[in-house]
Amino acid sequence: MDFEENYQQCLDKLLWVNEQLEVKIPQAQLYKIAKLIVQTMTGPWRYFHSTEHIFEVGGYRDAIEVLAALFHDIVYVQVDGSVNFNLTYYLTPFIREEEGKMFIQEKSEYNCDSDFEMVAAIFGYVPGQPLSPFSGQNEFLSAVVTAKVLSAFLSASLIVQIVACIEATIPFRSKSESGLSPCEVLYQRLKLTNEQFNLQLTEEEIIQTLKRSVRVANRDVYSFANQSSAIFLSSTWSLLPETNHNLQKSGSYTVRDYRIAMQKMANFMNFLNPDLIFRQFQGEPDDQTYQSLVEQARTNLQAGRLYLESKLVTIAILEALSLRIGSDVSLSIIMGELPGSGVSVGRLVEYFPDIHKVYQPATDTEITVLNLFEVGRSNNTSYDLKTSPLTAFIAKYVGFDEIREMRSHSYSFFQGTISSEDFLAKCDAALINIITNGVIKLLENRKAALLGSWPSTF
Repeated sequence: MDFEENYQQCLDKLLWVNEQLEVKIPQAQLYKIAKLIVQTMTGPWRYFHSTEHIFEVGGYRDAIEVLAALFHDIVYVQVDGSVNFNLTYYLTPFIREEEGKMFIQEKSEYNCDSDFEMVAAIFGYVPGQPLSPFSGQNEFLSAVVTAKVLSAFLSASLIVQIVACIEATIPFRSKSESGLSPCEVLYQRLKLTNEQFNLQLTEEEIIQTLKRSVRVANRDVYSFANQSSAIFLSSTWSLLPETNHNLQKSGSYTVRDYRIAMQKMANFMNFLNPDLIFRQFQGEPDDQTYQSLVEQARTNLQAGRLYLESKLVTIAILEALSLRIGSDVSLSIIMGELPGSGVSVGRLVEYFPDIHKVYQPATDTEITVLNLFEVGRSNNTSYDLKTSPLTAFIAKYVGFDEIREMRSHSYSFFQGTISSEDFLAKCDAALINIITNGVIKLLENRKAALLGSWPSTF
């Protein structure tokens, strides 16, 4: 969608919320709020955390959930590189930055502000506290923006319910030291905030707020439980350029750029516990639905881990080979240009021989992953192929057990404990020879192109 389409859809949702909540936000203000949201969510690095995402997270049945979702990712420092300038008006009275880190101001540094203090109470934050970019910073700042934008139009009790939904989207949290789940902690904070600020929420309203927050939080991470691993990995691939900005330079990012992006995502998936992805509170969702979400996430993570580990082995081989000709070699030099670039000297795998004895996948996960290599993720991206023909060739040539063995050597290479040549020596010699000869053929094609004897466009 272009800006106008995004803007209109956001405005339509705000108008619907206005009607459903029976509040009277002036239409001119709704126009401004829609523009503020969409301008931020359509920034140059917003691939996954986009307007499409916030529209999905909000659902379409509950106005508080819809409104919380529209704001929940409005601040995303790691993606945008900073807080969007249009949002600083709402944050600078309460937040300071020192040496690249953000802190809540000491109480003496800002005027008493009940909106901000309510948000801090829901998050359990205190004056002077540093904000962690990996655990709550973006959600907290988004919630502060939400409260300040809406405080002139909504009651404090409504705002705190919206903020609670945003707090719930802090992902992948374990139980507290006292053994409480994130939902139970939020429930306690909401009760205390209700008393402290005399919001007059009933116990039933508090419980319903927690259930709303669970629905928002679970939709926020729903891609982990998608029935299709191809769709799950497409969502993963949309995340990569958000925090690996070099990947936006389609056709010019280096082998190392690509490897670092893969490595960060693989490390994340290896760390992630599927039991910590989804939320449940007092029967929302029911046990069967909750267990289904967790188990599908477990299945997708297993596939995702093997997929990324295999891709890392592939890129390790290419990086080691590339170091023979330079320290920062473009991936397209080694692999060939992406389709649609307008220029081509062929693709690496075009020069590979047929495999006489093809490896047969031994598990359902291996079957899924090999299919993903050959058929591809569900969506194309501008910076990468949806299929992985080189990794598919390697998997069929040496098998996944050999890939797992090569994985440990590749990590040693990445960490610098073995050299690139030592790594290549530990790999299957015939495989390395095939890939090397393919690269040589591509370089010969480039030589022909330089001499004017190769077609320059397709």
